[in-house]
Amino acid sequence: MSERLEDIAAAMVANGKGLLAADESSGTIKKRFDVIGVESTADSRRDYREMMFRASDAMTKYISGVILYDETIHQKAADGTPLVDIIKASGALPGIKVDAGAKPLAGFPGDTITEGLDGLRERLADYYKLGARFAKWRAVIDIDVAKGVPSATSIGSNAHALARYAALCQEAGIVPIVEPEVLMDGAHDIDICYEISKATLTKLYTELYAARVVLEGTILKPNMVLAGKKSGKVSSPDEVAEKTIKLFRETVPAAIGGIAFLSGGQSDEQATANLNAINAIGPHPWKLTFSYGRALQAAPQKAWSGKAANVAAAQAAFAHRAHMNHLAALGQWQPTLEQAA
Repeated sequence: MSERLEDIAAAMVANGKGLLAADESSGTIKKRFDVIGVESTADSRRDYREMMFRASDAMTKYISGVILYDETIHQKAADGTPLVDIIKASGALPGIKVDAGAKPLAGFPGDTITEGLDGLRERLADYYKLGARFAKWRAVIDIDVAKGVPSATSIGSNAHALARYAALCQEAGIVPIVEPEVLMDGAHDIDICYEISKATLTKLYTELYAARVVLEGTILKPNMVLAGKKSGKVSSPDEVAEKTIKLFRETVPAAIGGIAFLSGGQSDEQATANLNAINAIGPHPWKLTFSYGRALQAAPQKAWSGKAANVAAAQAAFAHRAHMNHLAALGQWQPTLEQAA
């Protein structure tokens, strides 16, 4: 396929396909493995991810790309095939998480800044040689109204870092996924989420313009507009769709390559139902699809439970979730399809 950034970005959101976020850090995947009683080792992590990448039904029909962790992009399958080659053989694009995680923002209790810009130019050149054609950088914006979190400094610092990262990616021939995640963990209502998300996206695109980033060669990975988990309120798919699209129409340029939502701690079906509602009220200026981690992986992880005998069942669970989200990306999902599985 073409190596033009615009073409790679378009392929990432094409035909209802979406991204599998398989870029959990070693610490995060250990927590997930603890739940299913599997020891987290280099081999068990490889076996688990290889199981998904070889799920040909899911990968060829519904997945456009896979976000990898540094360990995974270097790993080989049990038979010696590089995992990157298995992903490519399915028609999906390999990608790589390049940030070094969110750290406390000095002087601003409760706020974080994502680190990882030092040495990034050289790392991107190496990842390109390994086959990565897109990258991901996650900024974390928490909401705590009582404590004045997030501060304008936090939003500005993270937007600036995302823009510097995006410019370095494009210089390396890699499409940047810019992920300014406004967390759904707090006690805030849906309107507060809307306001903070609006301030974040407005600042993000100001910084991307200033850094001369080519918007057509970028993908936005945003949160949906939702009430916080501790608010005791569950926003309906219709309300999520209406407020999320209103937000994007006010802040996101039509020129960008596409939008791939994060699931952000939503349940499997909630993430699918909300994505479907967003697409059902289209058409929109952008393709809107999924870039899910837990919302694609929770079911196959449980089915697999570290046992080779369970690989087929786990792959079927992955294919089902990928299919449901594919339909949601086209605005064609219905709750009855979940029961039919």
